[in-house]
Amino acid sequence: METERLELREFNDEDISILYSIFSDAETMKYYPSPFNFEQTKNWVEKNKQRYREDGYGLWAVCLKESNELIGDCGLVKQIVDGKTEVEVGYHIHKKHWSKGYATEAAKGCVEYGFLQLGQEKLISIIDPKNEPSIRVAEKNGFTMEKELFIFNKIHHIYSVQNY
Repeated sequence: METERLELREFNDEDISILYSIFSDAETMKYYPSPFNFEQTKNWVEKNKQRYREDGYGLWAVCLKESNELIGDCGLVKQIVDGKTEVEVGYHIHKKHWSKGYATEAAKGCVEYGFLQLGQEKLISIIDPKNEPSIRVAEKNGFTMEKELFIFNKIHHIYSVQNY
């Protein structure tokens, strides 16, 4: 998938070391339980390859079109929320690329893909209530706070958007 400035593609094994430099950064992973070690990053790539095979989608590599640099991930992931399977739009962008609109642009492409290609009626984002940048990305893409929920061992806000 392409947006104006980005290419989103499936991860491959060559991406692991670059992705590790992103996922091992404490500031980038502030709202995760902890930054990833190399093995966790490798497992994360394998899990997304499994999602591609089983679901036809997952979290994709976000690359700058102009340089082909891998700057993060964005995509769609099945999550169980309140006992129901939902499709989440998730994203991480390396901190050196924050405040340039990349997360918003990538997430918008994923929202369109979820609605237009996958025929989803609704998409969600699971966001730590203190993660204001992530909330802004969701809101810029039409998501609104639906509910507060204890999920992934802490309180999160569930943002959602209906097919438009």
